[in-house]
Amino acid sequence: MTLLLFLAQTIRIAVPYLFAAAGGALAERAGIVSLSLEGYMLGGAFGAAIGAYYGESAWIGVMAGVAVGFVLAGMHAVGTIRFKADQIVTGIAINLFAVGITRFLLQLAFDSSSNSPRVVGFGADNVGGALALASNPLVWVGVVVMPALAFVVYRTTFGLRVRAVGEHPDAAASVGVPVNRVRYAAVLGSGMLAALGGAYLALDQHQFTDSMTAGRGFIALAAVIFGRWDPARAGLACLLFAGAETLQIRLQAAQLVPSQFVAMIPYVLTIVAVAGVVGRSVPPSALGRTSE
Repeated sequence: MTLLLFLAQTIRIAVPYLFAAAGGALAERAGIVSLSLEGYMLGGAFGAAIGAYYGESAWIGVMAGVAVGFVLAGMHAVGTIRFKADQIVTGIAINLFAVGITRFLLQLAFDSSSNSPRVVGFGADNVGGALALASNPLVWVGVVVMPALAFVVYRTTFGLRVRAVGEHPDAAASVGVPVNRVRYAAVLGSGMLAALGGAYLALDQHQFTDSMTAGRGFIALAAVIFGRWDPARAGLACLLFAGAETLQIRLQAAQLVPSQFVAMIPYVLTIVAVAGVVGRSVPPSALGRTSE
């Protein structure tokens, strides 16, 4: 029973990582650096809270969250593809913009600088544990998002074009592949996928809290790097990081070691994991390089 509870909590924690990492893998395979995942997630969480509160429906919340992710990704895509801005600077700018605009709109909409009122979510409120997990459709979507992305990337024409523009954009353009259009599609898809992770957080917690993503977008990006830009491996990395976070929560409850050291576990594991593959893994050849 304890093992099942541990696995259930790991999956619950892994879902936002899986959505964000799927978005990061898609954009980076197309050659666009995905430092903006944190901003997409935060925007998606706020959009989901606003939509669920005023629309009184979790599904409206999901759609609103995805729409916000689409808008933020559009800003990132225009800056990096149309105006050829530095992708790292633009990604950081999107993150800072998301923090500022959600804080401003939170105060404007709910007269609060910290959190929104309670919003509706998925599943019944009187159940918990694995039952609550199973009744949330976003959990099931999160579980299959990486296999689905792997199929798209490796088994479809669009996926072939994504890989081509991420590796050799000039060669892809020479055979008629619309490089910029493929990259726009990949970045917009990345924003919507990551925003789903943020929407899951807000609806699972039944409210939006200022900066509630708490670095999950960066951990998802670390999972993409650790997984060597392969969706299946990145999904396993997300489960590994989620398992470390679950272990952290369990150890904090047991109070066996000082809480400050326990809280470091997921982040230390992330650093160690990424440090172990940097230099040995090979990113897409055109990652961070815009086409002329």
